[in-house]
Amino acid sequence: MWLKSSSILISFVVITISGGFCLADCPSADLTGDCFVDFEDFGVMAAQWLTSDPCIPEGMAYIAGGTFEMGDNFNEGSFYELPVHTVTVDSFYMSKYGVTNRQYCDYLNSAISEGLITITSDVVYKAGSGNSYPYCNTHSAITYSQIDYNDVSGIFSVRTKSGRDMSNDPMVEVSWYGAAAYCNWRSQEGGYETCYDPCDPNWPCDFSKKGYRLATEAEWEYAARGGLSGRRFPWGDTISHDQANYYSYWEEGAPYYPYDVSPTQGYHPTWDDGIVPYISPVGSFAANGYGLYDMAGNVWEWCNDRWSTSYYGSSPVNNPTGPTSGTYRVFRGGSWMSHANGCRVASRTPSGPDYRFVNVGFFRYVLDF
Repeated sequence: MWLKSSSILISFVVITISGGFCLADCPSADLTGDCFVDFEDFGVMAAQWLTSDPCIPEGMAYIAGGTFEMGDNFNEGSFYELPVHTVTVDSFYMSKYGVTNRQYCDYLNSAISEGLITITSDVVYKAGSGNSYPYCNTHSAITYSQIDYNDVSGIFSVRTKSGRDMSNDPMVEVSWYGAAAYCNWRSQEGGYETCYDPCDPNWPCDFSKKGYRLATEAEWEYAARGGLSGRRFPWGDTISHDQANYYSYWEEGAPYYPYDVSPTQGYHPTWDDGIVPYISPVGSFAANGYGLYDMAGNVWEWCNDRWSTSYYGSSPVNNPTGPTSGTYRVFRGGSWMSHANGCRVASRTPSGPDYRFVNVGFFRYVLDF
């Protein structure tokens, strides 16, 4: 194993200490996923040593806890992105990418084999719920979905679009319920506790459980900022098609928003193939400072929180988890259809938990220590 620091390569030996951190237990010592073993990896290692958590789960990034200013620092968005307020979150793990069509398809095939879901009019529902808890649409229900269902074989599969395999594209046409159900399934597959109670009509999340769940709004925005303070986007204050998949809205031959510096107008030219949705595969653009991909544009991401405008500015300073009541849930991040203003890290949108649409459903899960 080699450590890279500046131009110095240092060989080191891993020693197992009872109750301590052992690199031998991990798939790689590159804990930040940047292809190098450096002092940033040792920082993650130290944090994990203290939490007795020997390895970052596969496909996830370590997000060190901290304090940040949540909300629209530029006062250029909606009133419900204000007031800017101080929030502190504890450390957590977050998936580097949102859930893909292939990953969700694997869940659906497992769930149907266990009798956990039913299909009515080509829509997937929670088993035994009638049409109260829709999880997702299949392609036969809504052509924008990239998931096929064969009612003869009882098997779900991922489609191709314009000859392109859509397995690595983000899942769309999935509801908040479908996202939460996936988190429970992933917890069971990984030997963790399940956080959501689908037997309760409100589907509450038990934050005391160690299992996969949707990120809170505060966690999502903190992670999306990637360690940058008071910036408009996960990487800085301007946006272009080199950085994200979104709709660059122009008027009179130039981008409408001054912070939209894209040289190309309209939908992203790489992914506009004439067949909606114009989604890009996960990880098509550079990660932010925390190693997270697609935190702006591509597809809106479900958060755990219920929607509220009053709670937003008066929430607890430490680890706010959202209102305890309310009809709507929150999604964040913008989409391939969004203008630049919708892709800002402070942008937030409400929708019913049963909502499924062509640009909504991409979600990423978190795991507490």
